[in-house]
Amino acid sequence: MAIKDQIDDLKDEMVEWRRDIHSHPELAFEEFRTAKVVIKKLEEFGIEVQSEMAVTGVVGTLKGNGSGPSIAIRADMDALALNEETGLHYASKYEGKMHACGHDGHTAMLLGAARYLSETRKFSGTVHFIFQPAEEGAGGAKVMIDEGLFQKYPVDAVFGLHNWPGLPLGQFAVMEGPIMAAADFFEITVIGNGGHGAMPHLGTDSIVCSSQIVTALQTIISRNIDPLLSGVITVTKIHGGDANNVIPEKVVLSGTTRAFQESVRDQLEARLTEIAHNVAAANGCSANVSYKRNYPATINSPSETNVAAKVAGLVVGSENVRRDLSPCMGSEDFAFMLQEKPGCYIWMGNGHGEGGCFLHNPGYDFNDEALTIGASYWASLIETLMPESIQEV
Repeated sequence: MAIKDQIDDLKDEMVEWRRDIHSHPELAFEEFRTAKVVIKKLEEFGIEVQSEMAVTGVVGTLKGNGSGPSIAIRADMDALALNEETGLHYASKYEGKMHACGHDGHTAMLLGAARYLSETRKFSGTVHFIFQPAEEGAGGAKVMIDEGLFQKYPVDAVFGLHNWPGLPLGQFAVMEGPIMAAADFFEITVIGNGGHGAMPHLGTDSIVCSSQIVTALQTIISRNIDPLLSGVITVTKIHGGDANNVIPEKVVLSGTTRAFQESVRDQLEARLTEIAHNVAAANGCSANVSYKRNYPATINSPSETNVAAKVAGLVVGSENVRRDLSPCMGSEDFAFMLQEKPGCYIWMGNGHGEGGCFLHNPGYDFNDEALTIGASYWASLIETLMPESIQEV
């Protein structure tokens, strides 16, 4: 494994940074302490810093030796609203907040790469280190873009990385095209005519109607979507009723849909709305549908994907770069950045971990042994994309 020596020397410091951030998790747009840590480190490294974009976002800018392209590399900083159950000595100090997705590790790795690049300057052009808030459902990437991220920091390409439990430590996975799905949310309010549970014929049953809608929604995937394409509809909440002998007037169904193609996304929204209205009408009820488009699909561009795979191979060996994995139906707001600029989002092995728990699990922890791997990937990516200019004698 080709870990850069200077980065290997930074391992203990990166572990310290990571565990400090882990102990002090902050939710979306509340990453004030984390941002201060990032700003302090970047300034210590001699990197130009701008803060407070999207409330708590930080961008560090570093120029290399000579002219060249401009590349952005991004880490997310926010935590999740979970109670940590790891029992670690550096576990979360805050009730109901936890770094259960590894953003503490992502931040520490990018800081490590920033320090290495500031000390070595073996590249030409400009690199922007984006420390983004609010990835977990609040769309911090889009807020940064809307506030002029790529106008203030023009770039030729943008790159992201996420740790991936279950993928062995020392491996990367990358794929051209969709790697993460679009994620949309819906809420269906079914309104009937409530009544006594012993005399259902005197009303219209919102519970029965809602049950039929839940079942009918699954026919969208099985009978409307091209079998060679992918889609998911999941009802995750059903709220209705207060008493055992009363048919409620109203039931609320909520859930999520996922897709890789925009055409499938459109079809899911249209059919879900039609089915909700028509099934409700057939049962003598009515339905109000709220459908919110959240994150688009994360789609890697071909050229940048090939470069990312090549660079990952330089760090861990080409045999440890997986190009055969399937995309994930989870979502990622780095997708908004890839809508604006070409780039690539890559998965880095986090190992199997204690109990093999995946992301967003109260028992999850980022693998500190991955810190030098991720930081070396970032540093190698910049040095590969932005080779040092040969000075004339």
